[in-house]
Amino acid sequence: MNKKLWQFGTREVVFAAIGAALYGVLAWATNFLQIPGAGNVAVRPAVVIPMFFGVVFGPIVGFIAGFLGNIISDLLSGAGFWFYWDLGNGIQGLIPGLIFLSITNYRDIGSIIKAEIMVVVGIIVGMGIASLSDMWVSGMDFASIVAVDFIPAFITNIVWGLILTPILMVAYSAVQSRSGR
Repeated sequence: MNKKLWQFGTREVVFAAIGAALYGVLAWATNFLQIPGAGNVAVRPAVVIPMFFGVVFGPIVGFIAGFLGNIISDLLSGAGFWFYWDLGNGIQGLIPGLIFLSITNYRDIGSIIKAEIMVVVGIIVGMGIASLSDMWVSGMDFASIVAVDFIPAFITNIVWGLILTPILMVAYSAVQSRSGR
């Protein structure tokens, strides 16, 4: 298959829709697991979905899975529409997707390490942008943003991203090898 980083054809539309639906429904299912003292931050293992979809299907698919998936989750939860948090979740899928072209073997330790590094960068940038938006949207000061928004979101997302991304990569590799790809 000839992979292109910013390709967005029928295949990518399908995977973006699957990723968004999976993330939206699975995140909604755990939204009741709110972190005490955090600004509407929940324990969401599903946050790995946009990251994984980015690594496997490219940055656009990862972004859409995170952006639309977060909108779906918030709408199902009755939480309203928070554009910057949706954007932040999209960025968490986009940045890991930037290594899409460099990964050919999802079981390779080097590929897993590259994906893990990009997951960390994606979470820092995505949750950083989302958290900082509360300075303008909610009028919060910087110290409150770090304590109430960024740190809780970063910690829960980093735990799930670093644990589940390699598991999903290895599982995807097994599925690929069984299907002859």
